[in-house]
Amino acid sequence: MRFMVLVKATEDSEAGVMPSQDLLTAMMNYNEELVKAGILLAGDGLKPSSKGVRVAFDGASRTVIDGPFAETKELVAGYWIWEVRSLEEAIEWVKRCPNPMPGPSEIEIRPFYEMQDFGDIVTPEVIEQEKRLRAASETLAKG
Repeated sequence: MRFMVLVKATEDSEAGVMPSQDLLTAMMNYNEELVKAGILLAGDGLKPSSKGVRVAFDGASRTVIDGPFAETKELVAGYWIWEVRSLEEAIEWVKRCPNPMPGPSEIEIRPFYEMQDFGDIVTPEVIEQEKRLRAASETLAKG
């Protein structure tokens, strides 16, 4: 099962406060554990929302909204994509994570939809297309 593991933003991360050297080292060691365990597919920290934009959709209309965005607790400061056997295994890995922020923080774990989740609406053509897209994406990621 694949999971998106989201490090929630804090006032410090939104202000662009960089981690201490100790925290950076601890997080890199943790990431190395994830790689050695074979579960880390991707992961990175994100710059504050003041450096980003949102694109709002309404029918055919598109509106670009510049950051920063108001609700810090609803923002993401970083992420991992993991492949593990279960939600319980993902939880156990998150419990081993160093606190990703200088103060109180949260990490959210969300499963990805898999093709079988869509039931009868998935045609054999869609399954083949998804396989081709995933293979192409993996090829690009490897460089």
